[in-house]
Amino acid sequence: MGNKKELSSEQPEELLRVLKGRFEKNMDRHKGLEWDKIQAKLEANTEKLWSLNEMERTGGEPDVVGHDKKTGEYIFYDCSSESPKGRRSVCYDNEALKSRKEHKPANNAIDMTTAMGIEILTEEQYRGLQQFGNFDTKTSSWLKTPSEIRKLGGAIFADYRYGTVFVYHNGAESYYAARAFRGSLRV
Repeated sequence: MGNKKELSSEQPEELLRVLKGRFEKNMDRHKGLEWDKIQAKLEANTEKLWSLNEMERTGGEPDVVGHDKKTGEYIFYDCSSESPKGRRSVCYDNEALKSRKEHKPANNAIDMTTAMGIEILTEEQYRGLQQFGNFDTKTSSWLKTPSEIRKLGGAIFADYRYGTVFVYHNGAESYYAARAFRGSLRV
């Protein structure tokens, strides 16, 4: 029985080519970092490479945005200009999905991040992402919601309008064609 979280023999090479191209095109996101070291880490960790492929496959355009000197891990975020197309029209979590009586979305953000092996961005991470450009100028992204808000039925999301990051709330069961989620991965 094969592991579902494996790439075909051709996929790693193609994904690494795409990631390297994006890395070189956006050097302002990762000043002082070297692609060869990142690639070596990726090649040594096929499950993380699979997760990056899922981020790419669903439209996230993952790129390196940092390096944790304590752990040695490289940090990837979804860097697509708008919320990833392959993850839109989802409610916040499974509890919210189950609470909908009709017109249920196909999935939810939290279960999708778990299945992809990534984490949903926090508000702090989302604000950090915006230092590299203007993201979500026409869309919005669910964010990791504090448990106090979630217990009351809500969830938070953010977007970038008028030169400002706006963080809002919605019922966790809501979903919109222009709202997805952004993820992070540590390798």
